[in-house]
Amino acid sequence: FGPIMIISRFADGDVDAVLSRANATEFGLASGVFTRDINKALYVSDKLQAGTVFVNTYNKTDVAAPFGGFKQSGFGKDLGEAALNEYLRIKTVTFEY
Repeated sequence: FGPIMIISRFADGDVDAVLSRANATEFGLASGVFTRDINKALYVSDKLQAGTVFVNTYNKTDVAAPFGGFKQSGFGKDLGEAALNEYLRIKTVTFEY
């Protein structure tokens, strides 16, 4: 088990092929994007099927930020307000008396 960083070369401008390869897994805990192009970073971070995406850094997080994966990478979120929701059972009861 990681952390493992895979660096892949791709044809200039062929971002969708890279996304296809990155998303072709049953897991999706975290991904990283390294680029000088902010528009490309925003596009890729939106399309990556991962619970956390780091841009131009890796493994930096804030305790208030939820952490957890997509797909088969975990159940729910740790850290932040989203983690507290895992321990709550919210119920609505409506009646007339």
